[in-house]
Formats: sequence, C-alpha cells, structure tokens
Amino acid sequence: MFKYLPLILLLLLGVWLLQPPVDEGQGAEGATSRAEQARFVIKFAPGWAYLPDTHPYGIGKPLQGLKQVIRAFEERFPDTRIEVLTVPGVREYLVTQLSGGQAPDILNVNVENVWMDVQKGWYVPLDPFLEKPNRFVVEQGDPARPGYEQWWDMFRYQAISRGKAAPDGYNYCLTFDMVETGIYYNRTLFDELGLVVPQDWDEFIGVMEKIRAHQPADGSSVIPLLANIGAFSDWTTDLFFDQLYYDLLPGIDLFKDPTREPYLEGYLDWDELAFLRQKGFFGGSDLRYRQLWEHMRQLKRYTNDNLMMDDLIREFVTQRGAMIWTTSGLSYRLQGDHELDFDWGVFYLPPFTRKTSAYASGLPMCVIGGAATQLEISNSAIGDTDPSLPMAQRMARSERLQRVIDFLQFICLPEQNERIVNEYSGFLPNIVGVDALPILQPFEQILARRYTTTKWIFSFDLRFSEIQQRMLELYLTDGIDLDGFLHWQEQNLDAAVANLLQRKRPDMARLEQQWQRLAPVRATMQDLPVEPDGAL
Repeated sequence: MFKYLPLILLLLLGVWLLQPPVDEGQGAEGATSRAEQARFVIKFAPGWAYLPDTHPYGIGKPLQGLKQVIRAFEERFPDTRIEVLTVPGVREYLVTQLSGGQAPDILNVNVENVWMDVQKGWYVPLDPFLEKPNRFVVEQGDPARPGYEQWWDMFRYQAISRGKAAPDGYNYCLTFDMVETGIYYNRTLFDELGLVVPQDWDEFIGVMEKIRAHQPADGSSVIPLLANIGAFSDWTTDLFFDQLYYDLLPGIDLFKDPTREPYLEGYLDWDELAFLRQKGFFGGSDLRYRQLWEHMRQLKRYTNDNLMMDDLIREFVTQRGAMIWTTSGLSYRLQGDHELDFDWGVFYLPPFTRKTSAYASGLPMCVIGGAATQLEISNSAIGDTDPSLPMAQRMARSERLQRVIDFLQFICLPEQNERIVNEYSGFLPNIVGVDALPILQPFEQILARRYTTTKWIFSFDLRFSEIQQRMLELYLTDGIDLDGFLHWQEQNLDAAVANLLQRKRPDMARLEQQWQRLAPVRATMQDLPVEPDGAL
C-alpha cells in the first residue's frame, strides 16, 4: 500500500488544484451559482505565466490581463463561464485525467508530450478550425485583417506555429506566445575590460579568454559563461548541427512537406534523420558529427564546472558570471531587480567561420526557440457527444467544442492577446499586430531568423534524450573521451531509430528513391560518411 502513497497524494493534489479560484466579487456561493446557471463551463489550465492574481517571480503587481479578457468573453457569451485552473505539470497527472475524460478542456502541454498520445483520442486536432476564418475577425468586417480568411494567418511566427504538426500530420497545438534564448551579458564588465559583443565564434572565444584571465580586486574569479547541461544537450546540439550540416541540405533533405516547406526551409524530420543514420551519418566516421561535439567541449571550458547547477541566475546577478545563456524570461526578472548594480544587454550566439571549421556555412546562428504557452484541447471538450463515434463526427456534433474554439479565437484577437501576453515581459506575442515589449525586442530580432535544421532531442523518444544528456555531461566534464562518447551515442541513436521504425513505420522506400535522385548533388560535397554495407 505504501508504495502507492506518492501517487495517491499526487492525485489528491490534482483534485485540490482543479478547484476553480473563488471570484472575489461573488464569494464562493456566488461563483458556484454562476457556474450552475451556465450552459457551458469551460475549464482552462493556461500554465503559470498568466494566472490571474499571481506575481511572476514575486515581482510587480498581481496579473489581471487574462481575468479581464475572460470577463469580456463571458459578456459576449452570457451562457458560458471560463474557470481558470492550476494543474500539476507531471505526465502521471495528465495520463490519469485524459484517460478518464476528466482533464481541463484547454491544457498547456508541451507538444512533444502530446505527440506520444495522439493515437489515443485524448486531444482534438485543430486543423479544421485553423484552416477556416476566425469568426471574430470576420465580424469586424475587414478582409485585409489576418484571420479573415484563415485563423492560421493570425500567427506571426509561421514556421514554428505550423511546424508543431504531430507525426500523424495533424496539428494539436496552438502556439500562443514565443520564447527564445540569448546570451545575457554584464555590459558594465564588458566596458571595464574593453570588450565588445562578438561578431563570430572566434571572437566569442577570445572574449571568454579575456574574461577568464580577469581577476577582480577581491581576488575571486569570474566565470565567462553560465550554462547548464540542458543548454548543451538541446540548444547547442541544434545550433552546431545547423552550422555544420546546412551546406549538405540540398543533398540530404529528402522530403519537402508542401505545407510546411515555405516556413521551415529544409527542416530534417525524424524519418529523414533515421534514414540518414542508416546511410552512415551521425557516427564516429561522420567528420561533421565529430566536430559538433569537439566544439561543444571547447565551449564547456569557459562555463561553470558543475553543469547540473540550478541557480545560475544568482551567479549572474552577483557578478560571479559575466554571461548567462538562458531564455527571454530573465528580462522580466532583471528589469524588476532594483538592487542590480550593473548594466546588462543581450546578444545571440555568433556564427562559426571557416577558421572555426571547414564545414561552417557562414550563415548566422539559426532560431532554436519556439512555442512557450502551447494550448491543446482535450477530449473533455467533446464530452457532450457519443464517445463511440469517430473523432471527426464527435467534433462536428459537439456544441461544447465550438464554444471552446470561440474562446481560443477570442484570445487571439490582437486587442485581447496584448492584454494577456504583454502584461509582463516574460514571453513574446505570436499574434500579428501585437508588438513585443521594448525590453524583449532583442529576442524579437532573433526570432526573425531562419528556423533550425532540426530539433534533435525531440526527434526521437525520451529514452534517447535522457541517455544523450547523461553521457554528454560525462563527456563534457572529462569523464569519457570523444570516441567513448560517440560509441555510446551511436548505440543510443541506433536503438532510438529501431524503436522509431517499429512504432511509426515510415515510408523508407520513398526516402531511398529521393536519396538516389540526389546522388549527383552529393557527388560535389566533401567528407560525406561512407555508406555501411547492408544500408538501404
């Protein structure tokens, strides 16, 4: 019995968290009566960023934006009540609630978690709605406004928004806002040392060398760059991969989705990565792949020794670290820190040059950021229909689902979206017509870049990602050499590919046909890995 106690406590916590907040103007009895009188009571779990009456990071006034927008929606639809909930951010909770049809109607879930469950009927595909007009834009009567023809057109960052399609080809995620990474730097220290923002990778290494050589008056040392293992395993892998493999895309990008290609421009999907692995890529004999990890180890020399550190921000604000690589959300915290006694700025990682690597594309580092608040509709939204019917029929018959869609379309209107997203400077709006707050404009400029070639750790299963991160931490801290790491990485990747092929059964014959067609293109490329015997 005792071994189940943690799960029981988790479920009890979930029940308590699902209780709607009391409306201060009505009291508990008033809030209950309003819900009972409503025809539709929509439960909305938006995540921590916009919860009404909360203080993000304990800074500023209580948030009111989402509450105001909900009131405006309820005035428009008096038969509807929106209940804002907080829910545990753990998979066990999601599985329990979704499998029982008891989850909130609208959830904020990382889309990679959704992909694992799309075949279970737990989430509602959004494509039929995104491909049609936003009803509220149509009512405003201006055909030139984004959303008049398709709801899709309202989203500013099209590559990222449309690139969230699941392996079954459907979109389950509404990308509400955006997050990007950047290098926050101590501008006061840079000025003191005569440093400027680096324009290429070699200059970046030179800047970090000078910071490492600097010794403050108190005899301490300054860490050039603060970063954790997640930044290496996720962000650095994607950035370095793009820098080293971009020039090969004309010969190895084997599938161009007609819908996503105009936005993603050469993105390598999971099936393409699996195919390329079988052709000898991404192993010890792939010189670009070796260089990826060699450059990563070079970068590690200038970071904190312990890559598992949790409180890197404290090291930055106390000036123990000159730079920190983290997300745009830090801007809000720095802006609200009245005890901060230095100026700061933001720049993006500079590109490799031919001096860095013979394989460097010479292009700027790509975008690796993406959706912050990712909203999905659960099967609870179609709870007014017969569960034995196919999903498409349930969606067509559900009046409740239509009201949920109405609410999501309403919060995408620029005037409503701005009230929510721009109430504090944590994330960037993803709606055309809503400008990012001035403090986040450096990240807006970063997000205007070309999207990454691939999202490596999200292309396979969770087991692959966990093993890569574990072994990468060992490699970067000198617990294993490069060949030893690559041996583990090859085994890990081959296991992930085998699992992928068994579960998803991609059309490898189609990829092989395109591979043969592109052979003349590859013939002009240098240092391609040798195709192993027995490959497709």
